[in-house]
Amino acid sequence: MRKKFPLKITADISLFFLFFIFLPVFVTVYLSRNAIKYLSVFFLSNILIAYILVRGHLNKKHRLRLQIQSLEEKINILTDENTQELRNKASLKEKIRRYSSLKNIIESINQDLKLDSIAGNLSSVAFSLVANNQGACIIYLVDQQTQRLALFKTEKEDKRLIVKAKEGDIFDAWVLRHISPLLIEDTRKDFRFDLESLRLSDTRPVASLIGAPLITDHRFLGILRLDSPRPSFYSQDDLRLLVTICDLGAIALENGELFQKTEDLAIHDGLTQLFTKGYFLERLKEECKRSFRQEKSLALLMLDIDHFKNYNDEFGHTAGDIVLKTLSSLVSETLEGMNSVIGRFGGEEFCIILPHNDKKKAHTIAKELLLKIEKTKITLRRKETNITVSIGVAAIPADAASDDELLLKADRAMYEAKHKGRNRVCDA
Repeated sequence: MRKKFPLKITADISLFFLFFIFLPVFVTVYLSRNAIKYLSVFFLSNILIAYILVRGHLNKKHRLRLQIQSLEEKINILTDENTQELRNKASLKEKIRRYSSLKNIIESINQDLKLDSIAGNLSSVAFSLVANNQGACIIYLVDQQTQRLALFKTEKEDKRLIVKAKEGDIFDAWVLRHISPLLIEDTRKDFRFDLESLRLSDTRPVASLIGAPLITDHRFLGILRLDSPRPSFYSQDDLRLLVTICDLGAIALENGELFQKTEDLAIHDGLTQLFTKGYFLERLKEECKRSFRQEKSLALLMLDIDHFKNYNDEFGHTAGDIVLKTLSSLVSETLEGMNSVIGRFGGEEFCIILPHNDKKKAHTIAKELLLKIEKTKITLRRKETNITVSIGVAAIPADAASDDELLLKADRAMYEAKHKGRNRVCDA
């Protein structure tokens, strides 16, 4: 079959032949006298018409091009808006994910009442949730004696990094002074801080950071800080989340401190601050088991103040308390660094565990302690006096095979020292 031309194309071709070929030929043949005149008019009029049509076509083409450009601009704007919308959507999803985990955060930081565990869980949560396990997370707590910041817990991307600022740096000092959250997108561009002093005190690279105070209704507890070696790593949203975590963490830390104080009161004697008898016996059992397991010696000293009743009778019970506190401080200072465990066993009796010490070495330590106590002057009611003690020494495995037997042998040795005239050391 032959291919048929569209009707419009056929009509256009027909009109072209009629007006531009047949009509001029007809005019030339039948109107030969005025042919040039009529043809000139004809062609000029057609040229004018063609010009108008071409110009109209070009104008229409220009308008279409402008419309296309306008549409392209609108498409670009819509594309940018769509991209921004997708980013906002992703950001919103991330916010929802972060804040939906607040329940898990509360459960995580409150799963243990020990202060060290709470701080560890708090730093882990902040480091993973806010910092995405990058850079470093540091918790400073306020030392109640010095009222200074003290490094308590760290989480680091690079485990080899060392935090030299044990009491915080210029950024932590700012948070402490203003008791306010801090965001620094680029430390090199922040005019508030002297970076030269920071470089001298800490070689760890810090380009951006966020920090927030750990504070409750009652007091300032410390600072939780996240920093990164990359600038602009943290945003305002990160800071807001960190503040929320700090609000929850501060309550948990305060509870942990109260629990620790309660625990300390339960295992420490109120007067001497030494371990109570119950806790001391538990530690003795543990240390004896460890000693047998490691096949190492362990010594026990039992100490009793000579003629303690006379101090109470002559100077009063308050004076007796002064004697007990003075003796406990003296024993603690003398045995500092020896990994000893010191307990008040009752009344004027004290017990001392000396891990990794045989009987001979323990006897030498007891003798030094005896002489130091004897030389120490105590002022009671404006009267200068001194005290003496009797000390019994026993050790495992030389003298005993259990903690009960060791305690019994040390007690007998102490009473032997008393019977032999007091102010002396006797071995089991």
